[in-house]
Amino acid sequence: MAASELYTKRARVWIPDAEEVWKSAELTKDYKDGDTALQLILEDVTSIEHKLDPKTKNLPHLRNPDILVGENDLTALSYLHEPAVLHNLKVRFMDSKLIYTYCGIVLVAINPYETLPIYGTDIISAYSGQNMGDMDPHIFAVAEEAYKQMARDERNQSIIVSGESGAGKTVSAKYAMRYFATVSGSASETNVEEKVLASNPIMEAIGNAKTTRNDNSSRFGKYIEIGFDNRYRIIGAHMRTYLLEKSRVVFQVNFKRCLFSLSGSANDFLYTRQGRSPVIDGVDDTKELCITRKAFTLLGINDSYQMGLFQVLAAILHLGNVDIKERDSDSCIIPPNNRHLTAFCELVGVTYQDMSQWLCHRKLKTATETYVKTLSRLQATNSRDALSKHIYAKLFNWIVEHVNKALITNIKQHSFIGVLDIYGFETFEINSFEQFCINYANEKLQQQFNMHVFKLEQEEYMKEQIPWTLIDFYDNQPCINLIEAKMGILDLLDEECKMPKGSDDSWAQKLYNTHLKTCNLFEKPRMSNRAFIIQHFADKVEYQCDGFLEKNKDTVNEEQINVLKASKFDLLVELFHDEEKAISPTGQVPGTGGRTRLSIKPDKSRDKSSKEHKKTVGCQFRNSLQMLMETLNATTPHYVRCIKPNDFKMAFSFDPKRAVQQLRACGVLETIRISAAGFPSRWTYQEFFSRYRVLMVQKDVLPDKKLTCKNVLEKLVQDQDKYQFGKTKIFFRAGQVAYLEKLRADKLRVACIRIQKTIRCWLARKKYLRQRSAAITIQRFTRGYQARCLAKFMRRTQAATMIQKYQRMCVERKRYRKKQAAALALQKILRAYQARQKYQTLLRESKSVIIQRHVRGWLARCWYKRCLVSIVYLQCCIRRMRARRELKKLKIEARSVEHFKKLNRGMENKIMQLQRKIDEQHKDNRLMSDKLNSLETSYTTESERMRAELTRLRGAEEDAKNKGNQVSSLQEELERLRKELSTTQQEKKNIEDWTQMVSELKEQNGLLKTEKNDLNRLIQEQSQQMNEKMVRAIAQETQQLETDLNEERSRYQNLLTEHLRLEEKYDDLKEEMVRNTLRGSKPGHRRRDSTHSSNESEYTYNSEYTDLEEGSRAVEDVTRGIDTSLTLKLQKRLTELEQEKQSLRNELENKDEQFQRARDNVEFKKARGAELEYESLKRQELESENKKLKHDLAAMRKSLLGDAATGAGAPGSPAYKVLLDQLNSSCEELEVRKEEVLILRSQLVSQKEAMHHKETMTEPSVYADDVSKLKDTDEIKQAYVGLKDTNRSAAPDFHKLNEDGELWLVNQGLKETVRLLEHQLQTQRRTHDSEVETLRGELQNVKEENNRQQQLLAQNLQLPPEARIEASLQHEITRLTNENLVLHSSFPLTAFSQPASNFLQDLMEQLEKQDRTIRKLKKKWITTGQTEGQTSPGQMVDEPIHPVNIPRREKDFQGMLEYKKEDELKLVKNLILELKPRGVAVNLIPGLPAYILFMCLRHADYVNDDQKVRTLLTSTINSIKKILKKRGDDVETVSFWLANTCRFLHCLKQYSGDEAFMKHNTSRQNEHCLSNFDLAEYRQVISDLAIQIYQQLIKCMENILWPMIVSGMLEHETIQGVSGVKPTGLRKRTSSIADEGTYTLDSIIRQLNAFHSTMCQHGTDPELIKQVVKQQFYIIGAVTLNNLLLRKDMCSWSKGMQIRYNVSQLEEWLRDKGLMVCGAKETLEPLIQAAQLLQVKKKTDEDAEAICSMCQGLTTAQIVKVLNLYTPVNEFEERVSVAFIRTIQTRLRDRCESPQLLMDTKMIYPVTFPFSPSSLALETIQIPSSLNLAFLTRV
Repeated sequence: MAASELYTKRARVWIPDAEEVWKSAELTKDYKDGDTALQLILEDVTSIEHKLDPKTKNLPHLRNPDILVGENDLTALSYLHEPAVLHNLKVRFMDSKLIYTYCGIVLVAINPYETLPIYGTDIISAYSGQNMGDMDPHIFAVAEEAYKQMARDERNQSIIVSGESGAGKTVSAKYAMRYFATVSGSASETNVEEKVLASNPIMEAIGNAKTTRNDNSSRFGKYIEIGFDNRYRIIGAHMRTYLLEKSRVVFQVNFKRCLFSLSGSANDFLYTRQGRSPVIDGVDDTKELCITRKAFTLLGINDSYQMGLFQVLAAILHLGNVDIKERDSDSCIIPPNNRHLTAFCELVGVTYQDMSQWLCHRKLKTATETYVKTLSRLQATNSRDALSKHIYAKLFNWIVEHVNKALITNIKQHSFIGVLDIYGFETFEINSFEQFCINYANEKLQQQFNMHVFKLEQEEYMKEQIPWTLIDFYDNQPCINLIEAKMGILDLLDEECKMPKGSDDSWAQKLYNTHLKTCNLFEKPRMSNRAFIIQHFADKVEYQCDGFLEKNKDTVNEEQINVLKASKFDLLVELFHDEEKAISPTGQVPGTGGRTRLSIKPDKSRDKSSKEHKKTVGCQFRNSLQMLMETLNATTPHYVRCIKPNDFKMAFSFDPKRAVQQLRACGVLETIRISAAGFPSRWTYQEFFSRYRVLMVQKDVLPDKKLTCKNVLEKLVQDQDKYQFGKTKIFFRAGQVAYLEKLRADKLRVACIRIQKTIRCWLARKKYLRQRSAAITIQRFTRGYQARCLAKFMRRTQAATMIQKYQRMCVERKRYRKKQAAALALQKILRAYQARQKYQTLLRESKSVIIQRHVRGWLARCWYKRCLVSIVYLQCCIRRMRARRELKKLKIEARSVEHFKKLNRGMENKIMQLQRKIDEQHKDNRLMSDKLNSLETSYTTESERMRAELTRLRGAEEDAKNKGNQVSSLQEELERLRKELSTTQQEKKNIEDWTQMVSELKEQNGLLKTEKNDLNRLIQEQSQQMNEKMVRAIAQETQQLETDLNEERSRYQNLLTEHLRLEEKYDDLKEEMVRNTLRGSKPGHRRRDSTHSSNESEYTYNSEYTDLEEGSRAVEDVTRGIDTSLTLKLQKRLTELEQEKQSLRNELENKDEQFQRARDNVEFKKARGAELEYESLKRQELESENKKLKHDLAAMRKSLLGDAATGAGAPGSPAYKVLLDQLNSSCEELEVRKEEVLILRSQLVSQKEAMHHKETMTEPSVYADDVSKLKDTDEIKQAYVGLKDTNRSAAPDFHKLNEDGELWLVNQGLKETVRLLEHQLQTQRRTHDSEVETLRGELQNVKEENNRQQQLLAQNLQLPPEARIEASLQHEITRLTNENLVLHSSFPLTAFSQPASNFLQDLMEQLEKQDRTIRKLKKKWITTGQTEGQTSPGQMVDEPIHPVNIPRREKDFQGMLEYKKEDELKLVKNLILELKPRGVAVNLIPGLPAYILFMCLRHADYVNDDQKVRTLLTSTINSIKKILKKRGDDVETVSFWLANTCRFLHCLKQYSGDEAFMKHNTSRQNEHCLSNFDLAEYRQVISDLAIQIYQQLIKCMENILWPMIVSGMLEHETIQGVSGVKPTGLRKRTSSIADEGTYTLDSIIRQLNAFHSTMCQHGTDPELIKQVVKQQFYIIGAVTLNNLLLRKDMCSWSKGMQIRYNVSQLEEWLRDKGLMVCGAKETLEPLIQAAQLLQVKKKTDEDAEAICSMCQGLTTAQIVKVLNLYTPVNEFEERVSVAFIRTIQTRLRDRCESPQLLMDTKMIYPVTFPFSPSSLALETIQIPSSLNLAFLTRV
């Protein structure tokens, strides 16, 4: 195809880039031939010009279409080149988080540096049995392919895991081995698969190291062969190791990570602190040590050997710390008492002097003599390190050897699968001998890989009959020849090692001289003479020659080895004596005295072993590599290439440069190149037709698809060399599929544009017409509305004007009238008010003048009187005060005259002056007395006048009094009015207050009502919320309880399943042991193993062989050939059986001792013989009396029937006399029976006391308690007599008791007993009289009762004959029932001895039978009375009355089947073992075997035969188990016996007699209930059996449905044409086009119909059918969803539509069967949500919210997985962006759920068996003759 057709505008290409290796660009201009440059635009919108090489003019690589990006197989890409491969891996790894990708036959695995949940048991189950191309790439798919090819082709397989350090090789190999161990299992009980897996932590612990690129790097190669037997089960394994990098022991850290916990700190030792990083983040060294030790123990290396290993490793660490001091330039010395050397010598058991001597010296041997040479410090240090490496290598080989011993088996190996975990191509800055060997091994592996790929391509072309043309591919044989051929690098290296003075420099010169000019692959560096360069298949590598000779020789000082061989440490001696037989790790540790010291002679040790030891490392590695290649060439290889995405160990970080280097180195690109050289793209004709049907026209489509495809391709692709037609496929050259995809996309794009154009035109016109019509309609309605609004406005305006006029007039008139009336009222009120006010003013003024006049006069008088009195009083006071002052002065003067005389000489003058003053005062007094006299005269006159005035005033006073009385009355009236006013005001105020209070109360009441309403509403809301919460809580609690119950049921049923599996395994082992026993011994009868259940011991079918001892001997013979652990388990089980046997013997001895003690009471038993005979006679008498009563009852009934006259029943009549006699005799008989019962009770009590006499002899207190329980005098007497007899019989043994000192104790016990008996006897005598009185009262009551009964009888005789007969029978039944109750209460069976209890039990059974007989007679009597009562009364008047025997009618069938004991085997054989559901059972009543078995069980219960019941149930259960084991894979058989087992269980419940199960029974069915046995425990056993059958039925159905589910639900296109077929690679997937052998959805529905019809035909309970259907739908949904999550090609929009359609068809099937409510639809909810998730939009945040709310049934891991796997089928779909997926993860972060990705397909819902009673009457069941059960008899 011309380049101009591909390199057009908008075509995308890859251009080289220094940073990203390859960068994407898009053409902006078409390319034309002759152009020297391409015009490109990058993804960041940068325009560039890409220059073409002028010589080659190679155009850049084209990009694949987006639809092909992210494919599972790189060979599916249309353009196969390096950038396409790199980009596809990056998209899958970064965007989809997928670490596995196919590249043809190679699985590319990228290390995610993160733990992913894709290696669980559920993932293993999902990949098991699947084709490699049907699931997404996975290491499990490769392992499954290898396992399947081994079983199918009978050819050994190999899985080659390679890659550089840190790429994940060891982990991939580990997961492959885990897959084999899980899928295949082991052929024995030795857990080989666990041992194989346990070898991994051991090898990692001793062979891995921490490097700069990997924390747990494997520094050795290993090839593990996992052996399988002819049934392809693991039987053992074998491991081979290659090139342990011992230099890591002394120059790298963490060569033994478990040493950290032993040595305390890694920094204490030189060997572990050199790397400066002894700790690994996230690794718990203590935990790793525990895991390693457990692995050692599992592989048979006991604790002593483990400690020995750790001791050797600790010695190596101490040896590395030995400090060697320099003495001079040529010698050195170790200081004495070096701590680390001392520790080393103590640990390895050697002497300090010898080791220190040979660490610093060396022995040289010549032809004539031997001498010792000193070593320099550097040489001694190298010698020390060489010894450390040698010891570690020996230890490594020893561990590998013993791991192989633990994994080996004696079972013949049929085939094997080898897992090769080997180092990948390595190149470092400094490359030495180890890298040279590693790259040499990778050259060999790459050559084998190229040849295998080339061979597969050739086979494919020849198979399809395609013309084969030789494909040129890279052959690295020249490089291999350079290394391993004669005079090659290894040959020259070995030759130089043999030279006495060989050195690295001389070897380098030999290399230059030999290969520099003759081999193009060998080069010499420019700047070095001690290095060389080899052009490997992956890259050029420069190797430094320093150390090559030393590492190739691997020499160790022989004297040091001799010192270690002479060690006292047995393990170390074993390490260095390979030629001797090693001690078994599981054996005993040898004693200390048996060790022999070996003498070693250096000059005579040139034996064969030393010659082998002289082989160089390179020679050994070449030989082992040659053996490996021979092994791989003899197997079918499978390749896993591990890629390291970055050097920083970052999770999901992709470095393109590092990835490209590894892709080139591991051969992936070479595979791509080989594929691209031929026809890489391959399509079947059907797939090509389905995909490119759009490129065809109708006339091109022919009935022959192959011819159609040919015609179309000839038109589309003109160059016929671009494709070839094979037998079944079309082969395309590289790029042709992309060209066809381009044509298809263009065609679809044109079609889409045309469809869009037409649809948009139609939508636009439709929208325009709709808008035009809407506009016209809106205009019409708008204009009409506006006109109506205008008219309405005008009418309203006119009406408003009129209304306003009249309204204003009315308002004005009313206003005028109101004003006029108001003015008149105001004038009237105002004038009246003014007149009243004026009158009140005048009246008030007049009265005020009068009051003022009188008040003023009275006030003046009062004031005058007060003034006068005040003046007089004031004068008197003043005068008295002055007189007192004067008197005081005078007294003072009188007392102090002399003093004053002395003091004051002038006092006399003063006295004279005072005398004169006194005289003057006397004159004044006389004047005053004269004036007083004149005043008295005037006063007298005035007094007269005043008396006259007083008389006048008295008259006026009388008038005033009268006026005053009037005033007081007025004042009182005024006061009263004031009080009334205040009262009125107070009442008014109170009324106002009350009014205000009432209003406030009303307001408060309103508020309270509002608050009340609010509270009521709030309470209602709260109560509603509480109810809702309560309902939700109850619902949640109920759901939780149901969940817990289902979990408990599930656990219980899982335990039952496990128990069944162990039983089957035990039976298989037992049968195998029996077969092995029969091979070497004669057949005989042998007892079965004691571990069998009691059910099996009750009934067996197979003939058994000799006794247990012979069987145990045979078992010992057999176990000699079985594995050790199995022998130990069987020996442990045998020991348990012996212990059980010994315990049984002990119980037997105890029983013998009890029997011996019972024999000591022989005399006592003889004494009881007469009493037992008396009891038997009494029983016979009772039976005769019972017969007599029956006879009398019959006579009474006959007489009653005979008396049909009206007066026949009157007192004195013959019938009356007969009944009276019968009644009297019954009463007497009742009294007699009571007496007999009392006598019998006393006798039984005495017998019991006599039997327990021996125990009570030494326990007087217990005996006293027993005596105190005796209530009757006769009982005490009998006990006392028995006690004396016993004492009398024990007298001869006094001397024996006296020997032991027990005679005194017995005597004291007897005395105490006698005293107690005497006291009890006196007490009983006192109570006897009271009891006699009580009995007399009871006798009187009996007489009264007798009279009452006679009256009742007389009344009954007056009744009509039918009523009389009924009443008499009812009375008789009541009497007999009371007698039975008396007997029941009189005989407590548990209190008597065993013989008496048996007698009473028999008596009770007889009474119960009498009750049943009475009920039957009652029914018969009623029927007879009705028939005979129809005769005329006159026919029987004169007939005599006498007893008549009533003939017995034939019994009805009771729904029971009787069989003989010897017919039980025949019953089980014909009814269970040989019954065919497809044959005889088809025409039977559903559940007929269950009914027959239950009817047989009823008869065994009826006859009270417990042995028969037990054996029948046991044999039934065992037979069902046997038939299920024999035909357990037949759905019809399992369904048939599930239905019958459930029906049998329901019958046991329905007829158990429990009221809960009898509610739906008829009265006839209630009569058929079991009467003697409670079979509740057997019901539980049968329920467990039903659970096992149900689980087996589910497994059978799953085995049938499983192959149909994926094909029918996912792969088949139910809606044709919706899903597009994408291009696929070498790993072809199953076609979605239905072929003849392909399952479709119709196949699933047909199978579901078959299951449903089978269960319905067998009569399975409807509820059980619902549970089965629910489980089936769960399996369908879980398997479909799991495959959807593991298949990237199924996650598309069209596939989601197909799934939803298929689910709708299943729902329609449920609807047709009436099973929509069984919960099956809910089990499909996760699948439905996954299909919806594939179809919804996945862009915006709203879409994310919708997805989170929609996918409630899916876990976060499942949602993210579906989004990551979503793949567009067409270019028009868009991928899900990484940002959207992160948004989903953020929103779902708070979900609490398990991180499990896949659904558990092994989960079985717990089954329940709801009680379903049967309406079928047992007595109506007929047994068909086809069952061959003629020996059964209906009862």
